[in-house]
Amino acid sequence: MLDTFGSQSVGVPVSGAELQLKLTENKSSAAAAVMGTENGTGKKLLETTGPALSKRKLLVGLDLLCLFMASIPFFACELKAVRPYRRGFICGDQSIAYPYVHREAIPDELLIAGGIVITGLTIALGECYRVRFRGVSSKAFVRNLYVSCLYKELGCFLFGCCVGQSLTNMAKLSVGRLRPHFLSVCGVTYASLNCTLGSYVATVSCRQPDHRLEEEARKSFFSGHASFGMYTMLYLAFYLQARLTWRGARLLRPAIQFFLVLLAIYTGLTRISDYRHHPSDVITGYIQGALTAYWVAFHISSMFKSSPRSDLSPTETLDSPLSPHHSVC
Repeated sequence: MLDTFGSQSVGVPVSGAELQLKLTENKSSAAAAVMGTENGTGKKLLETTGPALSKRKLLVGLDLLCLFMASIPFFACELKAVRPYRRGFICGDQSIAYPYVHREAIPDELLIAGGIVITGLTIALGECYRVRFRGVSSKAFVRNLYVSCLYKELGCFLFGCCVGQSLTNMAKLSVGRLRPHFLSVCGVTYASLNCTLGSYVATVSCRQPDHRLEEEARKSFFSGHASFGMYTMLYLAFYLQARLTWRGARLLRPAIQFFLVLLAIYTGLTRISDYRHHPSDVITGYIQGALTAYWVAFHISSMFKSSPRSDLSPTETLDSPLSPHHSVC
């Protein structure tokens, strides 16, 4: 009896110690799980589900809305919803007496296709290379890193296109400056008008049966070709400056950038030789396109913004494999 009771009394403390040990281990694992949630594991899970995911989808919708609103003035002009201001001219002004050239050196279709395809394709290839070889991370809800990075970079580029062309078309409609070939398109001469040299002619009845050509002849200021060409090519030059970091050939990147800007300048000069714009229209287009490209590249896009130090965990030091080329898209 004593032996049995003694063995039972001795066995009770042993089971209690085991129970306390298990409780301690359970508390430690629970605390570790809580710490893991606070330190990032749970946070990342919450960021991809629940209210955070809905918020990020809402922000994407807001981006698309802003893109649409920025393009409204552009489509209002292209769809002929608003007529340009009907400005008069000085009798004897030879700057609007040039002949009308039917064939353009760079038509609108070639300009838009070339600018968007060249720049867009380069950005697509560049982002594909970054995702594959440069260790890119993303905070977007889209799991595909390539889609996420491409959305941000191409979205910024297209937003700049809409803003630049909307500004251009707004100026065309508001100013209503006559193109160099206005009299030729209108089908009149100073002799047929029988006006006094130096006098202001407020209105003129054009003999042009196609009213669309007459309205286009009132949209000289400023050059859309010059602004769009300068924006797309200069933005691509900025993109290469940020992404083309190969140091094997020091003159390769500046040579490509030089030819891109040269192509943009040539595009504007053809508008003068085609008698579509005055020199001041082309210069203003250059300035507007360059300022828009600078604004989008350095203040909207993230191509020149390095990832913040707070995004790196303490174990990701400067000697880690991710740190030299790691970036956030």
